[in-house]
Amino acid sequence: MSWLVTGGAGYIGAHVVRAMVEGGQSVVVYDDLSTGSADRVPSGVPLVVGSVLDAQPLERAIRDHGVTGVVHIAAKKQVGESVERPLHYYRENVTGLQTLLEVMAATGVDRLVFSSSAAVYGMPDVDLVTEETPCLPMSPYGETKLVGEWLINAAARAHGLRAASLRYFNVAGAAAPELADTGVFNLVPMVFERLEAGEAPRIFGDDYATPDGTCVRDYIHVQDIASAHLAAAVRLTDAEPGTALTLNVGRGEGSSVREMVDRILKVTGREDLAPAVTDRRPGDPARVVASADRIREELGWSARYDLDAMIDSAWQGWRLRHG
Repeated sequence: MSWLVTGGAGYIGAHVVRAMVEGGQSVVVYDDLSTGSADRVPSGVPLVVGSVLDAQPLERAIRDHGVTGVVHIAAKKQVGESVERPLHYYRENVTGLQTLLEVMAATGVDRLVFSSSAAVYGMPDVDLVTEETPCLPMSPYGETKLVGEWLINAAARAHGLRAASLRYFNVAGAAAPELADTGVFNLVPMVFERLEAGEAPRIFGDDYATPDGTCVRDYIHVQDIASAHLAAAVRLTDAEPGTALTLNVGRGEGSSVREMVDRILKVTGREDLAPAVTDRRPGDPARVVASADRIREELGWSARYDLDAMIDSAWQGWRLRHG
């Protein structure tokens, strides 16, 4: 098997590429470098610069490198931006996937690992989110991921595609400082940014129906996300045509925002900065925690890293970039 990893020069993509190479897989990276960096691609791994919206360079990359499977990570992924630019998100995420599937069909590539998201669930009122929990996304971003799953499942039924859609939850951490997330959109880097400015980290609401009043989430190390992609790719190698798996990727454990902030303050040595509680953000559900039973049964996979490993590795990456 030879795998084309779209978005393989990005934060999550680079970790997936590293895990697949270390797992003995042959890998080619396809990335438009709009948010990714060529420096993230390991030595010896080919990098093809191109967009999944452009069929010709995509098809050429597949044929030139003898690709037999695709790990599709390339996507726009900021919830707020998707509300402001829904057409852009649908074009990049849905039309891009459609173009990829058309090229795969034309070249006979019939194995696909798709990076989906827990955003497909919206605000589920359940203790643990299973793959059968109703999907009611609350943003155009979440909608594009759900539509992507529908499109993949339809292609599996019609064309014998073997596919796995991985719905992952709140990603943090880094395998190495140079691979750390460069965006400031998730809780951990948002707290780092406040600390660097000498300001108290913010907690958006402390009156939720949770043990400490703050939102509860399932945080997962990016290395665990990467190993889940590798496990899915291996599973699809010998899968029956038409196989279409949908799997949550999480730890199955909830951690509150306050707990995370307190841990971050301890790791960074800034326990003198008590968090400031502000108003709730619109649309934040009280609790979103994955059930990880199905992925364990289907892939024999489970998460390995804990919260402290996520925070410590993310902090090392932040310090590398910010001094």
